[in-house]
Amino acid sequence: MRVSRAETVMNYVILGVFALFALGPVLTILATSVSAPLGQPEGLYLSNFVEAWTVGGFGRSLGNSVVVAAIVVSLATVLAIGAGYAFGTMRFRGSTPLFYLFLVGMMIPSEATIIPLFFDLRALGLTDTYFAIAMPQVAQSIAFGTFWLRAQFRALPTSFTEAAALDGAGPLQALVRILVPASRPAIVTMLVLVFMWTWNEFLIALIMAPGGSLRTAPLGLANFQGQYTSETALLAAGAVIVALPTVILFLFLQRHFLRGMLEGVAK
Repeated sequence: MRVSRAETVMNYVILGVFALFALGPVLTILATSVSAPLGQPEGLYLSNFVEAWTVGGFGRSLGNSVVVAAIVVSLATVLAIGAGYAFGTMRFRGSTPLFYLFLVGMMIPSEATIIPLFFDLRALGLTDTYFAIAMPQVAQSIAFGTFWLRAQFRALPTSFTEAAALDGAGPLQALVRILVPASRPAIVTMLVLVFMWTWNEFLIALIMAPGGSLRTAPLGLANFQGQYTSETALLAAGAVIVALPTVILFLFLQRHFLRGMLEGVAK
């Protein structure tokens, strides 16, 4: 079916309007982050980022977030690949009920389990540790990752694993050498999403690290906001600093991310 020129123009106009609607808040924060602080003459103040970084202590909170994100992303990716491979390519007794049990992890919000989990970890002396912050997020991410990669592995042709078996490759070799490379866009998409969710997580880090020594980036920004509620320029600069790692990761992996999302929609 041919699309007329008027329809093409209208499609671009609609997409442009939605793009402006989505980018409007982002551009507003960027403009505010370099605006003049209170009591200063109008101008471009890139020094706002330096002051926000120094005063807000974002170096430490960003470092904590990097450690937590590295733990969550690495563990969740490896375990989700294994679970997705098992559910997607193997048939064993109880696989369907067990898979539905994994899906329960996507349905129960963290707010419903965070308090009893805190008391359990406190009884074990594990609060105020990276373990307490990362492990609940690993569990949540595995549920989504298993669901996501199960669909990916089931969509791959069975000839991949059959050819690997004929060549003498075992299940683990077939997974590592054939299925994982063929599923790279889907895995990268899962990796980016898990990183974003982990980086932006606020409640788990707040509850599991009450001492404040392991304050993550969102907690650092909230603390900074409590101190400088009237300095909108510094607050915006701090928000840009906290959001920058996620933006950089997305820009670096956007080709694989978009391809994985499109393949997921097609499935």
